[in-house]
Amino acid sequence: MVGSLVLAPTADPRLFLAPDGSRLAPPEGWICLPPGDAALTRRVKQAGPSWAVLEKRGRKVFSKGLWAPRENVAAVTAAIAAERSTVAYAKKRVADVARRERTQAEYVVTFEQEVLAFLGFSKEWVELGRAIAKKVAAHATPVGSGTVARTKRISVAERAEAAVIAWMRHHTTAYDRLVIPRIKGKRREVRRELAQISRAVLDLHRRDVPHEIRVCPLCDAIVRAVAKAKPTA
Repeated sequence: MVGSLVLAPTADPRLFLAPDGSRLAPPEGWICLPPGDAALTRRVKQAGPSWAVLEKRGRKVFSKGLWAPRENVAAVTAAIAAERSTVAYAKKRVADVARRERTQAEYVVTFEQEVLAFLGFSKEWVELGRAIAKKVAAHATPVGSGTVARTKRISVAERAEAAVIAWMRHHTTAYDRLVIPRIKGKRREVRRELAQISRAVLDLHRRDVPHEIRVCPLCDAIVRAVAKAKPTA
């Protein structure tokens, strides 16, 4: 057993499914290293044989831990603990956190600007556009949110467009209350139809033509969001 074998979980927490369909149980003396510490997991993999247990749910893959010999996990854990106890490591961690925070803050600003550019609202609705951009960016950009804004597979402009349509789907349509049949492709079809409606609503705000705010789902969503955010007396 060399390297890390990728397995899938089963109903039995100590029995896993191999790529060839066979079921495997961990060798004697192996333990499960829980997910969450990327450096520790990587070093344990490098230390010897291991099994990475991954569960696929739709398009997403979730780690269920890494199985490896107990002595390897213990040795690597002790080594990393010693490294992390040094002053140099503490300074590096502070610098890393500061750098990530700066990068995140810059991304939020960039993303909000991309949302504004996609909206392209007229002067009549420019303030509404700014409010939407802030709402969408606040929802979509947090690290670990799992939203389209965090993907690297498409450009930031494409992420901004997708994030606006997703935000509108949940705030200006009845999507969250719909009962969608469990038919393959049906949910995607519904999303496409709602996206067309959302784009039509956006187009209304790209022209200097006033309309009744109370009957506009987008204007109403922002009005409700602002009212909800106001502190109660």
